[in-house]
Amino acid sequence: MAVRGRPRSFDRDAALAQAMSLFWAKGYEATQLADLMAAMKINPPSFYAAFGSKEQLFREAVELYLATRGAGSMKALAETAHARDAIQAMLLASADIALASPSRGGCLVSLGLVNCQSQNLPLREHMRALRRETVALIHQRLEQGVVDGELPAGLDVPRTATYYAMVMQGLSLQAQDGASAEELAGVVATAMSALDQDQASASKPAGRTGGSTKKQGAAARGRRRP
Repeated sequence: MAVRGRPRSFDRDAALAQAMSLFWAKGYEATQLADLMAAMKINPPSFYAAFGSKEQLFREAVELYLATRGAGSMKALAETAHARDAIQAMLLASADIALASPSRGGCLVSLGLVNCQSQNLPLREHMRALRRETVALIHQRLEQGVVDGELPAGLDVPRTATYYAMVMQGLSLQAQDGASAEELAGVVATAMSALDQDQASASKPAGRTGGSTKKQGAAARGRRRP
């Protein structure tokens, strides 16, 4: 049977990886088609035949990012044993990813497309959905930590999950603005103190209050002989 069309003269996977790097460095709207084709080393007919459109290429690039360079944070969250350690590992991995990005572009999912032109609203909603998935995964890990007794039973899981998702996004912004690895590690340490305080509060025994102790001491002194 005859093969239809001409075989591709380029490596599609390699071209997609180049596109991912460019989107990661510049963001969706700042990346022009001419820039993409130059980086991918393909001409317009080959581009449209292989990827369909810039939007479709971006969607594929984001999926590649999540499966490769951007996978570290969620991998750490899922595979680190203790819930508290999992959150810390997730944040540190997120900082590493942000610092490793081309031109310090931060996380592609967080910053690849934020404000956009009206024709790109469906794509922006796609990125929002991916960020909501991140919050959901953090929520699940925290909830499991509560069930396993690793975290306090009274932990506000939805609020805490949203908080740590926001910290991840903030790490990307700080990396984009030139923060060092040491500075980002300091931010992570500060963010973890919020969870540590919740654990410390939950572990305090519900013993006597300071006021009752003072009253008991005064009563004891009153019973002493002069």
